[in-house]
Amino acid sequence: MSRWNLSIPEETDRAVRSFLARRGGKKGDLSKFANDAVRREILRQTVADIQEQNADLGEKEAANLASEAVKRTRAYRS
Repeated sequence: MSRWNLSIPEETDRAVRSFLARRGGKKGDLSKFANDAVRREILRQTVADIQEQNADLGEKEAANLASEAVKRTRAYRS
């Protein structure tokens, strides 16, 4: 596991800690919250990049590519 030293604006720190406290926060919840937020943002940006790269594909062509990728993934797992 890695440790990060981050500088967060005081207002953001208070907002996150208050949010977690209202939900009955426990030790480690701040790290879990930050990890989840980073992973969601990575996913969001990855999806946006892929959508931009494939903006010129038609709906049918995109569906066919997705179907082929699913078939390959299932075959690989078998």
